[in-house]
Amino acid sequence: MTETSATAADENRLIAERRAKLDALRRVRNPFPNDFRRDNLADTLQREHADDTRERLEQLGKRVKVAGRIMRMRGPFLVISDVSGQIQLYVNRELLPDATRAEIKTWDMGDIVGAEGLLHRSGKGDLYVDMDQARLLTKALRPLPDKYHGLADRELRYRQRYVDLIMNEETRRLFRARSLTLDSLRDYLTDRDFLEVETPAMQSIPGGAAARPFVTYHNALDLEMFLRIAPELYLKRLVVGGFERVFEVARNFRNEGLSTRHNPEFTMLEYYFAYADYRDAMDLTEGMLRAAAQRVTGATLLDYQGEQLDLGKPFVRISVFDSILQFNPSLSAADIDSLERARTTARHLGVEVRPQHGLGKLQMEIFDKTVESRLRQPTFITAYPTEVSPLARRNDENPFISDRFELFIGGRELANGFSELNDPEDQAARFREQVAMKEAGDSEAMHFDADYITALEYGLPPTAGVGIGVDRLVMLLTDAPSIRDVLLFPHLRPQA
Repeated sequence: MTETSATAADENRLIAERRAKLDALRRVRNPFPNDFRRDNLADTLQREHADDTRERLEQLGKRVKVAGRIMRMRGPFLVISDVSGQIQLYVNRELLPDATRAEIKTWDMGDIVGAEGLLHRSGKGDLYVDMDQARLLTKALRPLPDKYHGLADRELRYRQRYVDLIMNEETRRLFRARSLTLDSLRDYLTDRDFLEVETPAMQSIPGGAAARPFVTYHNALDLEMFLRIAPELYLKRLVVGGFERVFEVARNFRNEGLSTRHNPEFTMLEYYFAYADYRDAMDLTEGMLRAAAQRVTGATLLDYQGEQLDLGKPFVRISVFDSILQFNPSLSAADIDSLERARTTARHLGVEVRPQHGLGKLQMEIFDKTVESRLRQPTFITAYPTEVSPLARRNDENPFISDRFELFIGGRELANGFSELNDPEDQAARFREQVAMKEAGDSEAMHFDADYITALEYGLPPTAGVGIGVDRLVMLLTDAPSIRDVLLFPHLRPQA
């Protein structure tokens, strides 16, 4: 018998034993009662009585009601865990009825129990509840992983996140940090008079990004629909309508590959504000991320995968063109400022060159190949080619580029923003270009959204907008190497 099969057999034996205990309890009472109400959390008790001696606690005579999952069994002591922390329970032979003590003997690690009694401190200094009442609330039929090894298989931790959360305090801390990150982003915007809104997750026309959508079908409407790839076009419709500062924490869906940085379902924060440009958006984004780092980690100097990233210093701002030259000192401006020279340069650098690639697209391919991963400290890359920015406003002095930026930290894109294109005729022309690209085989090119053009024709004020990858931001703030670490239930390939 292999080690794996032996382990499986042992687990099946334990499950069978626990089912037998459950069956025995069913003959006596409902084994899943729902009438126990705890009055106290473990961590609250630990903090409130941290300085109380044994003698002081005996004088207080404080009666408590606690509940939680059994994590360890130490002779007459049981260690339970609740949402806040851990506390011990003492099986007092003199206080507990015989029937209760008999039932306790059938308890296993992982069971969820409720207990009442006076609060005491042991000779070793540990706080405990001297039980005079106790009851099993939920029988755990499956045994917990070995306490010393936990869930060693990272993929199993993703597949069975519920077990990961039971066993690993670090995982629980990470997802508390995720919640705090979202709180920080929301608070920063609402404090500046932004209105949080909700827009459709199912759309008849997917827009707002270059991405391949998931396709579904609405039977009642007899209509093909798409899960949204971005909320952008709906949020800008709201700015047209007079909501001049809006944001949404949006679940987006993109039918793309899985990686340490990509999950087909992910969270973005998008915000838009009128009478502002991309420079204002950079300022706001920089301040917001700095505030989030301070609130979540207590500092703006972050340790990420062995590298220190400083969010406290002013973020670097440099154009796409200049960044290529900075990180490729062997290149001159002439090597990337014309289509033919850029093609030659790209081939020399090992970049795939396609016939439909214009100069702007080639520059971006060179940037992606030679620059992006080297942008370690917070850096705003600006002046993106208009060719790759179908929703961004052209620059007044140089129409080849747009008033757009992307923020990179630790070699990863974290945010994308720009001065919004509010010229309906220019936007319609760019949509038509995207449609032509789609017909030529580009599955990520945009659709023509006629209603959005209609909205622009009513008048979109000068506006700036930004999308921030929340999952990647949480990775940064929690020192997580993979996006799967910061998603409670990441998408995985089916098990064989």
